Amino acid sequence: MPNHRIGRLSEDIKRELSALLRELKDPRISEMTSILRCEVSPDGSHCKVHVTALGDETAVQESCKGLTSAAGYLRRELGSRLKMRKCPELHFIPDTSIAYSAHINELLHGIARNAPEEEAPDGEEE
Repeated sequence: MPNHRIGRLSEDIKRELSALLRELKDPRISEMTSILRCEVSPDGSHCKVHVTALGDETAVQESCKGLTSAAGYLRRELGSRLKMRKCPELHFIPDTSIAYSAHINELLHGIARNAPEEEAPDGEEE
């Protein structure tokens, strides 16, 4: 039963952090920063927040640095908005999986363009 509670808490934290990102005024945090997922520990004391930003890896790294410096404010706001007695400690992790998947997709399309079209065996038509 606690797994449902942790799952709901993770989604609530993700939703509220996404809203709070728009209120932060730190220039290191990119305007195109988004929260991919949150993982709350089973005891609810820690939360890994996977962050991505549009642009290169340095934009993601800088956004994570800005979010880490604002972690105290974000934690306080989360506690008051979600009415939690103890808010988990936030750990921001840069996530470049979207850029990586776009790169893999580009490679696959390049292979498809360069591959010769296969012909049907003699006497058979498709």
